[in-house]
Amino acid sequence: MSKTEQTIVVSSRNPVKIEAALRGFRKMFPGVHFEAIPVSVPSGVADQPMTDQETLTGALNRVNNACAAHPEGDYWIGIEGGVETHDDELAAFAWVVVRSATGIGKARSASFYLPGIVADLVGQGMELGAADDLVFNKSNSKQVSGAIGLLTDNAVDRAQLYEQAVALALVRFKNEALYLQKSLEK
Repeated sequence: MSKTEQTIVVSSRNPVKIEAALRGFRKMFPGVHFEAIPVSVPSGVADQPMTDQETLTGALNRVNNACAAHPEGDYWIGIEGGVETHDDELAAFAWVVVRSATGIGKARSASFYLPGIVADLVGQGMELGAADDLVFNKSNSKQVSGAIGLLTDNAVDRAQLYEQAVALALVRFKNEALYLQKSLEK
């Protein structure tokens, strides 16, 4: 990373995802000024991805669609929240995919389990954000604190959860020479 000003095309207009992207990039590259360009692009998966693979596919599709929509960016980022059943409980998480001209970095956020009442609504076909709004009597919580913020009283909110995954997806770019190296010289 050489330029001191860089553009991140964020594949969402959700302020939580934009903030998480900017904070993750700024944390990993503190000497660079980042500007976000939000863009609404399709994920190519269900509104509520129900498996790890579907969620990763959604993030990959979003990053590729953001790149196609704004090829002039320095980085493109796709953040896709999803759920998956483990041992009859529903876990929530997100996949983050970052793309540049030189490669792709991926990371998954931490997971947490949803209360049964929320999990049941999601299992009936409701998107997690809508289920949270119904159970917690909120409006558009997915663009504020998300399920994790509601469940932790904002000790951890959705932007914080995603920010760490953004930073982890950037490991590949922070250590680019290592990732481009195929093997150790003997």
